[in-house]
Amino acid sequence: MQADVAIVGGGPAGLAAAIGAARRGLRVVVLEKRAWPPDKACGEGLMPSGLRALERLGVRALIDPAACAPFAGVRYVQEDGSFAEGRFAPSEGGGLGIRRTALSDALVRRARELGVVLRSHVLVRRHERVPGGIALDLDRHERLEARLVIAADGLASPLRQAEGLDAPAHGPRRFGMRQHFRCAAWSPFVEVHFSDGLEAYVTPAGADRVGVAFLWEDGRAPQPISFQSLLNRFPVLVERLSGVAPDSDPRGAGPLLRTARARTADRFVLLGDAGGYVDAITGEGLSLAFHCAEALTAILPQALARDATRESLRPYEREFARAFRRYSLLTRGLLQLSRRPTLRRAVVRLLGRHPRLFATILGWVTREHVLPESDFPREKLLCAG
Repeated sequence: MQADVAIVGGGPAGLAAAIGAARRGLRVVVLEKRAWPPDKACGEGLMPSGLRALERLGVRALIDPAACAPFAGVRYVQEDGSFAEGRFAPSEGGGLGIRRTALSDALVRRARELGVVLRSHVLVRRHERVPGGIALDLDRHERLEARLVIAADGLASPLRQAEGLDAPAHGPRRFGMRQHFRCAAWSPFVEVHFSDGLEAYVTPAGADRVGVAFLWEDGRAPQPISFQSLLNRFPVLVERLSGVAPDSDPRGAGPLLRTARARTADRFVLLGDAGGYVDAITGEGLSLAFHCAEALTAILPQALARDATRESLRPYEREFARAFRRYSLLTRGLLQLSRRPTLRRAVVRLLGRHPRLFATILGWVTREHVLPESDFPREKLLCAG
């Protein structure tokens, strides 16, 4: 097997990169260790900038309408029931809650339309440099050679570790858990409910489905940890979901904080969560992944013409670092606020009294990532198909 680009990991980041690369005329193979569509614990909320990225990829129209639902902004809900609401600006458009598997289905359909080869139930055993590229040794005694390998293999990223790009993560460990329920959303917002050391996120994920996700810091969750024990910390949600049938099994993730020494090496790239992750508290994970996939595929033809050296991939390295820095600063700031209940309550009360201020902050948080003109001139961003 031969390819221009081999992508290890068939989640949203890997599939977005596959679509972008295929639109530029490259031969692309995606290797996924699970079945299509792969599922994982995810907040499933897509901010306006991420939704526009899906439209540019030609994916938005392929999403099953029954598996998504719009939302108008974010609502913070405190322990006493008080809340603050921030709406997206009309010029931004709304967000979209999407069942993770439905998003994957749409990305897979688009990738197949463009000729991407999708392989499921495939494990990468090892990789090595060979003349002209990287060889991946797969199970079933198969070998795939590609001019460039993109590791989009998630938080733990075996390829990041094998490539020597892993770096120790310093800070409290955070974990997540998610489950769906068969009921219509009771709010036009993504709701964030606060409790001491724990947050709950409620996202519409279809006309008659909501996803409930919890995030907590190590040692702060009720013991033993289970979806029900976490839910019991939020009486308002217990009441809302009383008698409502589940629509999926609980899924967990963590620890969430991951770092990398670099996101590129010769003929090798880290993408999505494999390139680094702080926390899901801002809901920006998917949007950031799509932005970085666009940044990478914008330079792929030129980088491959220069043997995909680390130097030729430097524009992507810089853009990933720039976008990740903004995401990281904002996320760490919100985490500090969440860890200080007295301050958090005061801030949410302030935002509740001044919804325009909340909307302004929300607009800044979710604004479109713009690729620097110096690294990504317009002619490089144009693509066929």
